[in-house]
Amino acid sequence: MTTETVEYIRYRISEERSAEFLEAYTRAAVQLAGAPQCVDYELSRCEEDFQHYILRIVWTSTDDHLNGFRKSDAFQDFLAAIGPYRGDIEEMRHYKPTTVRGPGAAVPTLYAWAGGADAFARLTDTFYAKAVDDDLLGPLFADLPPEHAGHVALWLGEVFGGPAVYSAEHGGHGHMVAMHGGKDITERQRRRWVELMHDAADAAGLPTDAEFRSAFAAYIEWGTRLAVYFSSPDAARPAEQPVPHWTWGAAPPYQG
Repeated sequence: MTTETVEYIRYRISEERSAEFLEAYTRAAVQLAGAPQCVDYELSRCEEDFQHYILRIVWTSTDDHLNGFRKSDAFQDFLAAIGPYRGDIEEMRHYKPTTVRGPGAAVPTLYAWAGGADAFARLTDTFYAKAVDDDLLGPLFADLPPEHAGHVALWLGEVFGGPAVYSAEHGGHGHMVAMHGGKDITERQRRRWVELMHDAADAAGLPTDAEFRSAFAAYIEWGTRLAVYFSSPDAARPAEQPVPHWTWGAAPPYQG
């Protein structure tokens, strides 16, 4: 499970010092951008009261921040730039994200962009119609239950931002990963799976714009590599994690 932490630093900076403050953080940001412990960062200014600023930094973990970045040479350079403003800090704390999160309606989910439940049902129906007769993949799908394609459609729909039906009715991430146990999937089979899934996306009429297809391809690569790992006879038991939620140009932070 992810150990990422979000640090918030709240400043009160007088109007006459704001330009030099922003210039100092522009220099300090070079150290954040180059730090392996830093996931991303953003300095925001309050619209209602220009004296208030919030710096948000996502760290790989609290320990990585305190015992990694803060003990590095980069921190000394960071501190040299923003040191004059330490007395203007009103809050400096680490926060853990909660499960209360999700996209807003301003940007459509990949699920909605693809066409919703009907699109993913067409995708999996098309894919399995090809896969069961494929020389390389056929053995993996011997005795495939008729409801399997529908279950995978629910899984993919949830992954790409649709309703959490798979989690509610079919066991979520742990169940899906466990379904691959003992199959000993080869790299050739994984690559064939990816190829047929892309062919099925074309045949099922999923969107062909580069933004959608790049996100779709990224999940297919990530998911199939996870399946290969957990199909190995000596694979460790999968961790308890939520279904990964794939978005435009982003991937979930955990690995298995």
